[in-house]
Amino acid sequence: MAHRLLLRRIWTLSAKEIGCLPASFPAISSSSSFSTSLHPSSASASFLFPSHNLPRTSRRQVSFNVQDNEDFTERVINSQLPVLIDFHAQWCGPCKILGPRLEKAVAKQKGRVAMAKVDIDDHTDLAIEYGVSAVPTVIAMKGGDIIDQFSGIREDDELDSFVSKIMGK
Repeated sequence: MAHRLLLRRIWTLSAKEIGCLPASFPAISSSSSFSTSLHPSSASASFLFPSHNLPRTSRRQVSFNVQDNEDFTERVINSQLPVLIDFHAQWCGPCKILGPRLEKAVAKQKGRVAMAKVDIDDHTDLAIEYGVSAVPTVIAMKGGDIIDQFSGIREDDELDSFVSKIMGK
């Protein structure tokens, strides 16, 4: 158990902290219950965590959770891209089905459209402001203006055409 906790702590170290570790970082004992594919004697901090070799790529996320009104304004209203806003709730069964389908349709656009997820229980004020009376509700915005919306669950092909339609507006 102690080995797992130690590994978890090491794994969460920042690149700066990793650079401070000695090159001969103590290896995990082969008698531990934690299995590893690394040979214990060859394990070192530089081998396990090659911070200098990590790629520095910026990967755009398909969707993001809205944190607060300020975040909503910054990432949705002021976005240069069209944004689909998925108003959902944790307790909503259809929301759990629609969410992944919607993310898949947005991912097909390869960064030309963003998706914001708004939990109506956490952000009731946004749900009221945008007239959300049922979940799931999806609102498409471009340049801060609502360009289309729907409520309820949709099939994959309907979602693809919805996303394509807002791309053209």
